[in-house]
Amino acid sequence: MTAEARLVTAGAVGRPHGLDGSFSVEDPRQPLEAGSVVHVAGEQRKVERLAGTDRRPLIRLTGIADREAATALRGELLLVEETLEEGEWLADDLVGCRIEGLGTVSRVILGPSCDVLELDGGHLVPLIAEAIRRVDIDNQVIEIERRFLQLDEDGGQ
Repeated sequence: MTAEARLVTAGAVGRPHGLDGSFSVEDPRQPLEAGSVVHVAGEQRKVERLAGTDRRPLIRLTGIADREAATALRGELLLVEETLEEGEWLADDLVGCRIEGLGTVSRVILGPSCDVLELDGGHLVPLIAEAIRRVDIDNQVIEIERRFLQLDEDGGQ
């Protein structure tokens, strides 16, 4: 199996916290750890300090030494490497994929129990094993389990 490293969003630089360059992370999506590498504003930096909670982390990055430097980065995405094995994909990779007879994935809605594919035709498809047969990112095609989704043969409901 071949592993592929991709940059994914871990959150965004939020409000400065204190005077030492620390800041809150807005919309945290990936866990951050002290010593981990983060890409921000085109630069690679290490997490020097991690505090707060998982829902409201506070971090300080190497090279960001004061409140002004943290303020200048506000709103910038924090990116981390995610390693994907062969056959794995990210939810964002599904946008633009076609589902025969139903439409094209316009967005992925993150839900509390499962994510949902929203199609340009208004259909919603849960992103669960019972509903999804196969995902082919290279050809941008998703095959669904029509019986589970209670769809008739021509794609209607």
